[in-house]
Amino acid sequence: MKKLKTPLIIVNFKTYLEATGQRALELAKKSERIANEFGVNIAVAPQAVDIAKIVSMVSIPVLAQHVDPYPPGAYTGSISMEAVKEAGAVGTLINHSEKRLRIDEVDEVIKRAASIGLEVVACANTPEVAASLSALRPDFIAIEPPELIGTGKAVSKTKPEVITNTIRLIKSVNPSVVVICGAGITSSDDVEAAIKLGTQGVLVASGVVRAKDQEEALRDLVRGLVRAYDARIL
Repeated sequence: MKKLKTPLIIVNFKTYLEATGQRALELAKKSERIANEFGVNIAVAPQAVDIAKIVSMVSIPVLAQHVDPYPPGAYTGSISMEAVKEAGAVGTLINHSEKRLRIDEVDEVIKRAASIGLEVVACANTPEVAASLSALRPDFIAIEPPELIGTGKAVSKTKPEVITNTIRLIKSVNPSVVVICGAGITSSDDVEAAIKLGTQGVLVASGVVRAKDQEEALRDLVRGLVRAYDARIL
């Protein structure tokens, strides 16, 4: 059974000071409060050093931002998936445009993560890369054109064809992979558009983390998620 349920919003804390240490815990608690308020699925991806503390204080899923493809051993400075798992994370992002891996490394992470019960959200920068990664059987693919990350120009509005092409190609390779999207997602309309294009969630970062009012920024995104899914049901 998947620990990450859809529709899903993942908040990537990156290494922003606004989501580091005690502020990371505060943002995780805000995310939990909103998830409970709306009855939606929200996961957070803090820095590795904050995972254990956050897991101990909230009930929503916590992800690592990255793990390395190595087994436990002499790999100084690496982030082992065993450590992430023991800290309480349910999964990890991998291959983000800010922390890319080779395809063989992605393959190794996915295989080893599956063996210890960690879910994998593999990031892709193009539909073609997304299709290639889906053949490796990650749990999720997050399509994120890097040129839109942090710009406030949502992929769901600026380049909707990237999303639809990604979904089409992945379905032809591995239809069991869940597709979400990211890059420039900052408003409820951005989220609603992403869901209506066929994704099952969004990956966000600065639009929430660096907002003047983080809680209201995330609540606004959730409203878009709810609207889109209500429209699907109707």
